[in-house]
Amino acid sequence: MKKYLICLFLISTIIAHAQQQVPLDEKRHVDSLETILRSSKPDSAKTIASFMLVEYWKFKDTTKSKVFLLKGEKLAGTSAYLKALSHFYEGQYYFNWNTGKAAAAFAKAQKALAAFHTPVAYGRLAAAWYNYALMNRDKGYEFITRIVMEHVLPNAQKAGDKTMLAHFYTQLSTILMNNYQFAKANSYNDKAIALLEKTDPKSTNLLFAYLSGVSINCYNQKTAVAKEFLQKAQAMLAPFPASLNYTLYYYNEALYYTTVKMYPQCITSADKGIVLAKKYNQKQLYQQFSFRKYEAYVQQKNYAKAQAILLNIVKEGTLLATVNDKAMIYGELAKNSNLLGDYHEAYLWQARYQQLTDSIHKTQTEFKISELETKYRSVENQKRISHLQAQNKQAKLQAKNEHLFNWLLGTGCLLLLAVLGMVMLNARNQRKLAAQKEINHRQQLHELEQKQQLKITKAMLDGEEHERERVARDLHDGLGGMLAGVKIGLSGLTETKSDYAQDKDLYRIISQLDSSVTELRRIARNLLPETLLKFGLEVALKDLSEFYMRDGLHIDFQTFHISKDIPLSVQLNIYRIVQELLSNAIKHAQATNILLQCSQNDSVFFITIEDDGIGFDTAILKTRKGMGLENLKNRISYLKGKFELRSAINEGTSINIEISINADV
Repeated sequence: MKKYLICLFLISTIIAHAQQQVPLDEKRHVDSLETILRSSKPDSAKTIASFMLVEYWKFKDTTKSKVFLLKGEKLAGTSAYLKALSHFYEGQYYFNWNTGKAAAAFAKAQKALAAFHTPVAYGRLAAAWYNYALMNRDKGYEFITRIVMEHVLPNAQKAGDKTMLAHFYTQLSTILMNNYQFAKANSYNDKAIALLEKTDPKSTNLLFAYLSGVSINCYNQKTAVAKEFLQKAQAMLAPFPASLNYTLYYYNEALYYTTVKMYPQCITSADKGIVLAKKYNQKQLYQQFSFRKYEAYVQQKNYAKAQAILLNIVKEGTLLATVNDKAMIYGELAKNSNLLGDYHEAYLWQARYQQLTDSIHKTQTEFKISELETKYRSVENQKRISHLQAQNKQAKLQAKNEHLFNWLLGTGCLLLLAVLGMVMLNARNQRKLAAQKEINHRQQLHELEQKQQLKITKAMLDGEEHERERVARDLHDGLGGMLAGVKIGLSGLTETKSDYAQDKDLYRIISQLDSSVTELRRIARNLLPETLLKFGLEVALKDLSEFYMRDGLHIDFQTFHISKDIPLSVQLNIYRIVQELLSNAIKHAQATNILLQCSQNDSVFFITIEDDGIGFDTAILKTRKGMGLENLKNRISYLKGKFELRSAINEGTSINIEISINADV
């Protein structure tokens, strides 16, 4: 149940983030748009201004929102693009109070905007797809995730708007957080924050990214980091006390206070948020604040107030829009009624909950209902027993001696059974102890095998690096010097002997020597990365990426928070892993674009490489094993890492690697 409660909170966070992209200085924003409408600017500019006012007023005054929608549709005239855009803002008008009409409008916007191939059109298309997914949120997170990955992010990248891309990185981080992938969620959210702090430090998107960081770190129990993000969000909002975004801020503040178990402060923050949510007609968040208060009251064991909140939620109905939400609320009502000792109400709510759950939970639900029914019947039976006791008191007195005899007999039987049970328990414990010793012995053997394997792997890798270093230096200092000497000698012939000055074959040989020396240096460079030893891992990886680039192949290398104090042996292994990944992609993928991302989060190093090449069927890896892939896996295993490969024919290849920097190397 706790996991589902988190789902419910997070879906509200995603909806809140998508609801309105309004600058923090709302008055200045509205004034500038109204100035455009009063000016002599072209109708296209006035149309865009009208549509943006539709979005601004959709919470505060739906009548004004409708007026600006009609005005914008009229000003659009015969412009195909502006007509397509009108469908998008029609969906914005219905966003908060009619999900069916909003979803239909966003679907029309998708089809209409797909005909235009400008950066602005791609940006609106990405937003239309995302809002369409939210309007169909009853289909679940799998549906929303698929829409984001297949439609939203590709169109946002085509738009070339870093602020928009960062916004959708924040949304993706929230989805990953909902699936308990906190490290990746934090990585994408940090990426969004880094982009926004650099390109748009005063934007609403940065505020949302900070608040998303609060949620991620609260659910990951990193309260100190969550508090830092909350303070940054508060500092951004402080100059704008009337901002619409305070609603979402109070929601995350209440979440933080819940996480640190400061329940009175949580209730205070929720009350502030309820006032604003009611003012701006944000029904979903209004009910979510109520649910936060419910959770706080339960933790304070004030079950009566908690029950009243749940009943109001049921009466209002917003959180009962889907079967899953309704089942969750009914389940909480049953649990809380049980805590209040009202077993009859608990039984009724549990019965409703049972009707909504599927066959997977059928057995567990029937058990809970049976338990509540037993308690309820026990109360009724107790009343009957009390009545019968009063009537049969005399009969019990007469049967007292008989009962005493039966009690003594029963006690003797119980003692006998207890002795027998102790004997059986002792025998079973001895068997368990023997089995546990066997398990411990096997585990010790397994650990010894693992340590031995690590020693072998370390020896292999060290030997390989030492041999690489020896060969590289022999090539560079020995053969390289000899070739250079030969070249100098041949060049000297052209100067001292006039007969050779015009010899084309001699010049061709000198040119071949130049190529040989260049190839020799390339081989030595691959064997011994001097850049890594002199300048560190990040510079070496960048240099390696630029080295592999050529006409028809672009490598996009991105780094995030790479520390300079990573042990040299680990840096060298990471360099070899990336070198092998790039080499494989260039040799086999036939790709034109390669994305290489390297990031560090505390003691974990992440490597992600994606290409747009021909891909392959991963099933062949079960029967065919290349030396390169085996070496790659050996290095990753040696560093106590994880390896994940995804590929399909004609769909490119994606590889994710996680490495422990603190691995004993």
